[in-house]
Amino acid sequence: MSEKAPFMVFSGTNSRYLAEKICASLDCPLGNMNITHFADGEFAVSYEESIRGAHVFLVQSTFPNSDNLMELLLMIDAAKRASAKSVVAVIPYFGWARQDRKDKPRVSIGAKLVADLLSVAGIDRLITMDLHADQIQGFFNIPVDHLYASAVFLPYIQSLQLENLVIATPDVGGSKRASTFSKYLGVPLVLCNKSREKANEVASMQIIGDVEGKNVVLIDDIVDTAGTITKAANIMLEAGAKSVRAIASHCVMSDPASFRVQESALTEMVFTDSIPYAKKCPKVKQLSIADMFAETIKRVMNNESISSQYII
Repeated sequence: MSEKAPFMVFSGTNSRYLAEKICASLDCPLGNMNITHFADGEFAVSYEESIRGAHVFLVQSTFPNSDNLMELLLMIDAAKRASAKSVVAVIPYFGWARQDRKDKPRVSIGAKLVADLLSVAGIDRLITMDLHADQIQGFFNIPVDHLYASAVFLPYIQSLQLENLVIATPDVGGSKRASTFSKYLGVPLVLCNKSREKANEVASMQIIGDVEGKNVVLIDDIVDTAGTITKAANIMLEAGAKSVRAIASHCVMSDPASFRVQESALTEMVFTDSIPYAKKCPKVKQLSIADMFAETIKRVMNNESISSQYII
């Protein structure tokens, strides 16, 4: 009875590419799961092997469309009903995170609703990365392991060996994130101040700081339509920047984002692979977070510190 419970890794449909890399890093097989789709759009989840008494890790980012979230909820429910010892949701990209507060009357707080859905479905722990707002961790009454993509981005930035490097943020809201990068690298920080007339549409933008003759790296967490980040890149090049690159954790890239990135002043646009990117854009590059998540799963299983993984 004192034998250590095994762990098993399973994946939803659209995050399988990442789950396979995580399993390769862990040197374990990806669990066998069947997801059956019906003519009316419903789907059913079944585990094709016993998970009784096992620690089950479910890898699934909840990016649009909402089928990814619903699939994860069904996976959690099926695991609880199959007598799993614990169920851990591994959600590299936590969808609906931008709806973290009431910013105007009579709106929902989508991030809190998703947290409640996951909790009621029965997860025992959440492992996620670069939440849009850190306070979303407080929406859960279970342990939340919040990882940071800086663990893969900082070594990449250093490998570029850029002279006169400047870290920048495309909006004031991301200044805390960009500030940690600039302090770690020991380089100046530049801010962009933007105003919006409506969602996904930037009205105006001003640069706060000096970019003339500098190699600029823009830092963000999510790129959706790429309107803000490409506008910031174009303005910085006009202000005399030598080159402008952008780094963002989550590759949402809704149309016409790929076209905007390709036509912009950006040298390259670097993401993690928390969300799959199938569109063709030569400027887009993805760095894998599989090893980071695999290491976190190992540490959770061995009751070891997660925070010692953090660079910043």
